Amino acid sequence: MTADPETRLRADARRNRDQILAAARTIFADHGPDVPMEEIARAAAVGVGTLYRRFPDRESLIREIARENFDRMLTQARAAFEEEPTAWEALVRILRDSRELQLSIQLAMLSPMAHAVLQNDPKTEEFRAGLLKTMGDVVKAGQAEGSLRTDIDTGDVAILAAMLLRRVPKGRFLAIADLATDRCTAIMLDGLRAGNGTALPGRPLTAEDIEPPGR
Repeated sequence: MTADPETRLRADARRNRDQILAAARTIFADHGPDVPMEEIARAAAVGVGTLYRRFPDRESLIREIARENFDRMLTQARAAFEEEPTAWEALVRILRDSRELQLSIQLAMLSPMAHAVLQNDPKTEEFRAGLLKTMGDVVKAGQAEGSLRTDIDTGDVAILAAMLLRRVPKGRFLAIADLATDRCTAIMLDGLRAGNGTALPGRPLTAEDIEPPGR
């Protein structure tokens, strides 16, 4: 039996929407959310008109991507904390889920455009606050078990991840970009281990230190 035209239209619309979101997630993670909308449409294999029918402006697309990504990242972070035998292993798992984390960092810390769009979105803030709290719980538990150095806090980990996940530029470095990111992640984790580093200047950076202006 052939599906009726309305059912086919709904399925096509849903498929187009899923393709747009998948393309935008990848592009936003690598380049930030200010790329041309035409580039997102091309990567999604849909027309620009189809993109704007699903998402009437860039702001609505950024909000949808941010809500979905922060929700997914929060779920992954909580699962890591609950499932791994130690807080250290939970931290390693979180920091090595780099695609999800990379997009979270882009939207939460690196992009002024995303900040402007998301600063008054309560759903995004709920997920973001939950993610920072979970990261804080992992840091405190790692310090309590003796695996994580005690002169750091949640803000230090978040800023280290943000600096790392800007990623090695691709182009002529394409062949080593992922390898370089994996190696730098290992170096970062080694620096976070208890007993492995020299004394740090200043004081630990907290979650409050990395709150966007105006919060």
